[in-house]
Amino acid sequence: MKAVVMAGGEGTRLRPLTSNQPKPMVPILNKPVMGYILELLREHEIVDIVATLQFLPQIIKNYFGKGTDFGVHLHYSIEDYPLGTAGSVKEAEDFLDDTFIVISGDALTDFDLTQLIDFHKKKGALATIALKRVENPLEFGVVITEESGKIERFLEKPSWGQVFSDTVNTGVYVLEPEILKHIPKAQAYDFSKDLFPLLLEKGAPLYGCIMDGYWCDIGNYEQYMQAHRDVLDLKAKIQPPGVRMRENVWIGDGADVDLSVDITGPVVIGQNAKVEPGAELDEYSVIGNNVIIKSKAHIHRSVVWDNAYIGTQCHVHGALIGKNCDLKSGVRVEEGVVVGDDSVIGDNAVISHDVKIYPFKRVDEGAVVNRNLIWESRGIRKLFGSKGVSGLINIDITVDLALRLAMAYGTTLKKDASVVISQDASRASKMIKPAMVAGLKSTGVNCSDLRIAPASLNRFLIQTGNEMGGIHIRTSPLDQQSLEINFFDSYGIDINESVQRDIEKYFYRQDYRRVFFNEIGDTKFPQKAIEIYRDSLLKAIDVAKVRQRRFKVVIDYAFGSVSLLMPHLLQDLNCDVIGLSGYADEDKTSMTPEQYNEATHHLARIVNTFKADFGLMIDSGGEKVTIVDNRGRVIDENSALHLFVYLTCKYEEKEGNITVPLTAATAVEKIANSFGRDVIRTKVSSRAMMEAALDGKTIFVGAQDGGYIFPRFLPAFDGIATFFKLMEYLAQAEKPLSEIIASLPSYCLSQESTFCPWDKKGLVMRRIMEVAKDYDTEMLDGVKMYGDKGWVLVLPDPDEPTVRIYAEGITEHDAEFEVSRFVDFINDIIKNNVE
Repeated sequence: MKAVVMAGGEGTRLRPLTSNQPKPMVPILNKPVMGYILELLREHEIVDIVATLQFLPQIIKNYFGKGTDFGVHLHYSIEDYPLGTAGSVKEAEDFLDDTFIVISGDALTDFDLTQLIDFHKKKGALATIALKRVENPLEFGVVITEESGKIERFLEKPSWGQVFSDTVNTGVYVLEPEILKHIPKAQAYDFSKDLFPLLLEKGAPLYGCIMDGYWCDIGNYEQYMQAHRDVLDLKAKIQPPGVRMRENVWIGDGADVDLSVDITGPVVIGQNAKVEPGAELDEYSVIGNNVIIKSKAHIHRSVVWDNAYIGTQCHVHGALIGKNCDLKSGVRVEEGVVVGDDSVIGDNAVISHDVKIYPFKRVDEGAVVNRNLIWESRGIRKLFGSKGVSGLINIDITVDLALRLAMAYGTTLKKDASVVISQDASRASKMIKPAMVAGLKSTGVNCSDLRIAPASLNRFLIQTGNEMGGIHIRTSPLDQQSLEINFFDSYGIDINESVQRDIEKYFYRQDYRRVFFNEIGDTKFPQKAIEIYRDSLLKAIDVAKVRQRRFKVVIDYAFGSVSLLMPHLLQDLNCDVIGLSGYADEDKTSMTPEQYNEATHHLARIVNTFKADFGLMIDSGGEKVTIVDNRGRVIDENSALHLFVYLTCKYEEKEGNITVPLTAATAVEKIANSFGRDVIRTKVSSRAMMEAALDGKTIFVGAQDGGYIFPRFLPAFDGIATFFKLMEYLAQAEKPLSEIIASLPSYCLSQESTFCPWDKKGLVMRRIMEVAKDYDTEMLDGVKMYGDKGWVLVLPDPDEPTVRIYAEGITEHDAEFEVSRFVDFINDIIKNNVE
């Protein structure tokens, strides 16, 4: 007799166990479930077998090959698209020339197939269905038979009101080949839904045979885990692999289990597994082949698939850990959790009960994950990074996340507080902002909605009004797939880490304030916000000098929201403005590096063509600028910073300091000191620079990415204010921009980022500190080392698995050499794990 093993199922209800493998390949006691089916067929002398495949067929073919290792002759029939249970068997029609058996490759059973075949032949049946009595038949097809076994009725997944029997269809059939004539070719067709009811209606001899053996349809996670417990309790005639020791403990060949390991059976330990001293393995635990379990780890009622690593003091209770997973030290995995293949769980992370983590995810050190990780790129310990809350649109940043994030933020504020909320023109921002407004209002917080506006207008209204904070939502300027959500405090600057932690606390605990119906927040739309902003900005510059100069300028608005404001702002300045990209376009709020280069070169050409005094590109967020001089040359960001340091020092009458990040060149000190002004160095973060703008002693803060702060007007980056101040300074200079740039000190800077796994950053920085003993060292942000030829700064990136290296030297070669030297040093540490 021949057999058909139906092995085309995707197992969608079993995901993430079946995210990257077909359902028949899901292991039971470290062996694919289909392997048990092949062994069962061989036991009953059925060795000519065809497997019908559809989802990821090559995985099954590669594992089972021709079936030699299982003592059978295995053939394959591959469907281009799902054809249903009967349709897939029809595809193997040429193989089936006599009575044959059909059996699912993704259900676990020890049925006496010989008994089933004898019953079929004795009854002279066209089709015989193996039936099983179950406690809850709602998830299965119920079959009602006469006393003789002849089938009277089929009920496909009935309600309790339709349950007239507890005998269900197990998907194991004995069939005569003529039955294939009733199945249409190349068409989706099912045995239980289509074929059997049709044959029953025609009066064909269909029988059901109630079987006594074990059967478990592994349709979901709970059934999958139950199948393990059943086999370990010896409820099925299936022998657990390995040598049976005391208390029903089975240990595979080559396994290394320390004598001090506390094992409470039944437990299976796979081949070549290693369990270190002090570990605990409690009942119903199944450890895969080549698994490493470190000391003091505790595994209880859990399944760990092949090649996984369970770190020191991990606790895994009632969970499933996929292939090649890496659980670092102190990880806690709770009941019902599934960790998909090739995932990495960082030190001391907690995966809360019933969470499903799909394959290839990374969970940060110390993170608490209480929701499924499906589309997200990783589970994060911190919501906030250097760009606020950011991530891929509709993957990391979803409407659901936005709603909960706004509720967490609102919970940190007093009831009836107000916040300013704004967005750029992108569709993603338009999708996310309503969710955030709803979340804020549900906590009793009012919203002042600016609709589409630059972040600088949002910050300005907070600083000059009564709002307690603000939110600005924008697409990342250089990545149209990513979204950034920025939160501002009552000064209009980025919130500090303490507030971030409060928001994260409520977010992860899902402990949000919910107000009564009469306390729900309201939304208002501020009137004359642009006029108020304009009047204040004009008071911050010498308008008369700008008007007298009669500038001709070219402005590229980068399709951002600044284009909506600028016409209202320029009317009093008596200047000729040539506008480029002068409207808000939802499809162009981001630029690739190539598009940015093309846009700046186009801006430079227009400046040259019209003999303009200068050109300026304001990024789509309205905060940062790129400058082109009167000769049509794009000014690099470091030179632009030095330009503003010079202009501020020379033309600001008020005493005060210049503030720049640690990574700026020492040319800043040369310029500032020549005017008798001091330079303050800050951390590289935007928040640190904005905080410096609040101290009352600082007259200018400049970053190296085109962001500049003029604290007399606003203690935050503002591209519009930068444009106005540049005109004021150049009006007083009475010389072209190119001439000023040429007079600035030269500098030699170099920088590079190098990959560094998160779990190696601590080791890298410890080794850097050892090197730093030979230098004059500053540790304000990272490790900055001063030498005879300049300085080098090693700074771990807060958001990415990288380390950034900056250096300044007497020559370009000096700076590049230092960067290269430390990149090689870091790579060697990672490669050799040098302690």
